[in-house]
Amino acid sequence: MRSPRYWVIVLLLTATWVTLTLRAAVDRVPPSQDLNQLPQTLGRWKGQDVPIQPDILSVLGDGRFLDRYYTDPAPSGQSAQPPVSLFIGYFPTQRTGQSIHSPQNCLPGAGWSFVSSKTVDLHQPGFKHYQVGEYLISDGTSKEVVLYWYLAQGRSIANDYLAKAYMMLDAIRYNRTDGALIRVVTPLEAGETLATAEQRDIRFADRLVPLLPQFIPN
Repeated sequence: MRSPRYWVIVLLLTATWVTLTLRAAVDRVPPSQDLNQLPQTLGRWKGQDVPIQPDILSVLGDGRFLDRYYTDPAPSGQSAQPPVSLFIGYFPTQRTGQSIHSPQNCLPGAGWSFVSSKTVDLHQPGFKHYQVGEYLISDGTSKEVVLYWYLAQGRSIANDYLAKAYMMLDAIRYNRTDGALIRVVTPLEAGETLATAEQRDIRFADRLVPLLPQFIPN
């Protein structure tokens, strides 16, 4: 017997297909800067791009992607901070069957399991409510703290189903289906508290969020 979640997904996908079929054949896509122009220096964080292999790009689909590691050099006499990994997948249109890959699907596929999950509020000027999801994940030998959110038309969403619902509404109201997934990951080091790793992710996200409208249109 199929689970209720299965039928919710089927219903959402069917409604998305019907909505997009009834709208214009081409989405309205506002101009934006290429993701590779995102600054490699964010405060003390220094970034280095990670090439995305062609076989992975073929799975991700027809979008724009950025994979980058940032490190925070420690002040003199202090230990170096663990790195933060940033991944952004932006789809100018999701009309042609291309869609954002949920962390709930791609992380288990890469060998990670979910230990816990919750939502976190980022306090950003100009954003009345900027909510992101947080996962603690493990591959059996190590743990990582993941912040993730969907971003579309300046709206931050931490729920897969809600992101799909808003996409359908935006397709009807604005003829837009563009959107992005933002993922920020840091390792939970041996002897480190979860709160410490979580705050590292949040500090980085606080630097990142004000820059995103240049690359993911509001």
